[in-house]
Amino acid sequence: MPASPSTARAINDRLALRLLQQEGPLTAGQLKQLTGLSRPTVADLVERLTAAGLITVVGESGEQRRGPNAKVYGIVADRAHLAALDIRTEGVAVTVADLVGRVLAEASAPIGDDTGTGPAVEQAVALVERVVKEAGADRLHTVGIGAPGLIDPASGELRDSSGLPEWHRRLVAALQERLPEARVSVENETNLAALAEQRDGVARDRDTFVLLWLGHGTGAAVVLDGALRRGASGGTGEIGFLPVPGAAALPSSTDCEGGFHSLAASGAVVDLAARCGIPVEPGQEPSAVGVVRAAAGLVRSAVRDVRGVDRGAGASRAASTSKGVASRSLGGTEASVSPRAVPAASPRAVPATRFLDALADRLAVGVAAVVAILDPGCVVLGGEVGQAGGDELAARVQDRIARMTPLPTEVRTTTLGGSAVLRGALLTARDRAQEELFTPGERPVQRW
Repeated sequence: MPASPSTARAINDRLALRLLQQEGPLTAGQLKQLTGLSRPTVADLVERLTAAGLITVVGESGEQRRGPNAKVYGIVADRAHLAALDIRTEGVAVTVADLVGRVLAEASAPIGDDTGTGPAVEQAVALVERVVKEAGADRLHTVGIGAPGLIDPASGELRDSSGLPEWHRRLVAALQERLPEARVSVENETNLAALAEQRDGVARDRDTFVLLWLGHGTGAAVVLDGALRRGASGGTGEIGFLPVPGAAALPSSTDCEGGFHSLAASGAVVDLAARCGIPVEPGQEPSAVGVVRAAAGLVRSAVRDVRGVDRGAGASRAASTSKGVASRSLGGTEASVSPRAVPAASPRAVPATRFLDALADRLAVGVAAVVAILDPGCVVLGGEVGQAGGDELAARVQDRIARMTPLPTEVRTTTLGGSAVLRGALLTARDRAQEELFTPGERPVQRW
């Protein structure tokens, strides 16, 4: 059954707007070429979208042709303003952007463990209001929030989770109350990071992959056949609760200590480094707020030390992973390294290699479990710690997975790091705003 004229117009309008979002400003001729529509149809949709306040003339182009210059059309970026929030255990980051996703202002603020729920919420809301003002926005159309914890798939609300600050849930409610005209939505932080990696990061060429988040805690996001999978209760990817060998106890329904979290969270990474002979420098002992930075710094330093040996002595990574060089346990609590693995003249490289090998052992336990169930073909090491490990850590994990499973699995390193959550929240807010505003209809032009 052919589409009605109104449906055909809606489809054409949406196509043109998507092209303007993806390609940037275009002439009517370029729209005709990219859409395959006739010249009169393109002229009609340009007139329609201009009258709706969705596009406007942003310049001219000669297009190497006779006659007057062609008008260049672009999306009216200030038609709506969007906000993205990354809520962490230790603080909050805020970005405000226009309708095409161009960042106008951003800021972050720490929120300590000793801050009460009410003051924490007020600090976060004040930060949002300040960034909105700095962006020159009168009000917000859409707000996307990334937060740790479970999101109820039925209500879309952040569920009450033990171990997470109460101000997280209160903040979402406070923003909905203080911004009554804005569309406020919340999504699990790791899911948003995976969305960002799929759209703008290292997984752009993958329809199926798993993101393993390595930050303050651990998490996983599952993308199968191009779609994010949340599970029946919204808990897909709660890998911190995965029982693993090497942990002191089993996790419980209210505490992931004893699960994969106890091996790969930032606090565990810092402890592992100390066991391998790489203590945190005096004066840099991590607080609850700084443990992520400490863990990432230790991993980054170890990578530099190992790479320094590789450059100076021509040593290969195989020297530290071949049979007989390292003795490992699946729990990864220790990994002894033979003096042959690195030159004797590089004492810092010995504990650095030991540390990276032991960390790779731990991560491989979680990755192997994911691979055995999902066969994703690709695992991205995300978060601050994943980014700090770079190719050195990813290669070590991939080598171990190749020995543990017959399923071919590529291990990649995030290109977005800790900023992936905020980027994913912004992409979600932009998609939601455009979905609403780009829907044709007879309504007055209104700026947000």
